[in-house]
Amino acid sequence: MSDKVSRRQFAKIAGLSAAGIANPVGAVEVNPAPPPRAGTGFPAGFVWGTATSSYQVEGAVNEDGRGASIWDKFVRIPGKIEDGTTGDRANEHYRRYKEDIALIKELGCKAYRFSVAWPRVFPDGDGKPNPKGLDFYNRLVDELLKNGIEPWLTLYHWDLPQSLQDRFGGWRSTETCKIFGDYAAYVAAHLTDRVNNVFTLNESGRFVYFGYGIGIDAPGLTLPQAEINQIRHNSALAHGLAVQAVRAHGRHGTRVGPAENIDACAPAIDTPENVRAAEIALREMNGGYLNVIMTGQYTEAFLKFAGANAPKYTDAELKIISSPVDFLGLNIYAPQNYVVASDQGAGFMPLPIPKSFPHMNSDWLRVGPETIYWVPKLAAKIWKTDAIYISENGTSGDDVVRPDGKIYDTDRIMYLRNYLAQLQRATSEGVPVRGYFLWSLMDNFEWVYGLNKRFGLYHVNFDTQVRTPKLSASFYRNVIATNAAGV
Repeated sequence: MSDKVSRRQFAKIAGLSAAGIANPVGAVEVNPAPPPRAGTGFPAGFVWGTATSSYQVEGAVNEDGRGASIWDKFVRIPGKIEDGTTGDRANEHYRRYKEDIALIKELGCKAYRFSVAWPRVFPDGDGKPNPKGLDFYNRLVDELLKNGIEPWLTLYHWDLPQSLQDRFGGWRSTETCKIFGDYAAYVAAHLTDRVNNVFTLNESGRFVYFGYGIGIDAPGLTLPQAEINQIRHNSALAHGLAVQAVRAHGRHGTRVGPAENIDACAPAIDTPENVRAAEIALREMNGGYLNVIMTGQYTEAFLKFAGANAPKYTDAELKIISSPVDFLGLNIYAPQNYVVASDQGAGFMPLPIPKSFPHMNSDWLRVGPETIYWVPKLAAKIWKTDAIYISENGTSGDDVVRPDGKIYDTDRIMYLRNYLAQLQRATSEGVPVRGYFLWSLMDNFEWVYGLNKRFGLYHVNFDTQVRTPKLSASFYRNVIATNAAGV
């Protein structure tokens, strides 16, 4: 992201328009805590994982027949990437995946969320598939399973084939949606014999508004609001077509669902009327994507607000969009909106965020641990889902390498401890959160920030590609071992 428009600030706009210690001593390792008392930890079988995405870690953008993506082109536009870097090399995960899987195993994670690079499998988006591209993901999945780690596959994490952008305008056209369905069918047919869980599109709200609305992400366009709303609708249609493709071509029993950076709304004060206001706000602020996916309808308030800019659609499209999903993936980092009840408008009022509100290394990443309690709780009620996964949560940090070669990222530990405590609170109350994927396994190419913002549990020296565990890796290992937040 850039400091001009933050990574998560967009969600509020899009909703309305639609990780050091001084002189540290000792080793990084911490002594494991005793197992939690009955009833004080996470539910049995809770899925602990970590995550990455293809363009952010793989590198090898010109190897083994991979086609160009919109990000390969975008990163070469002067001034678009804060530090001038690209994903050409990134973490060299394409070559070092076995090393990286060993890091996942070292954490004790039993799940790994990764994305398939569409242009690696179909260089032009459609047409003839690239066998060497699929072979990489076959090797990756097999190595994960060999190490006792369950693969969770994401079909789309922003690296649209450039050919589709050139030919159809990318997500501006339903032709791209149909081709995405065909791509999803191919991936499902070839990988779901071993992959049980599939996410469709990652963060539609982000890549639509940032990529097509304000030009901060690839492909870097600034289109009118009516087109932005239509593109968001198209992304929902692509999600629905992918769900149907996985059902038709995947192994029977394969589970599928979206992964969205939900516009996170929480009550400013925990009273019945404010909680109700937050519930309404969560539905309406996510009316242009999640709500239509989960209910098959755009809300009246969304359509009224959009007015002449509302998307054009058919009943048949709404039926495809609302194809039943098996779970709901929520990317939760920071509160976008604290709300109170109001007798004006829709019944809620978003409050301004004071400049003094605490935040992490990234200015946009406000510290609001209660968000990860309220959002799943309210989402489960609104959309009547019994399976929610936190598909991303984490933070960038200062991550200073000390003279002893260690990274004492107590800032990240503070963030994670508090968020996980609130998530544990939610599950103890019966909120159906079934798993958590920490973003990220390792430092990587953080989009328009380039290599400047570090979200990893493992520090990466991008010159040598050496991976070094941060103190937070020990913290997360302990959380997983005890199945508890450690508070």
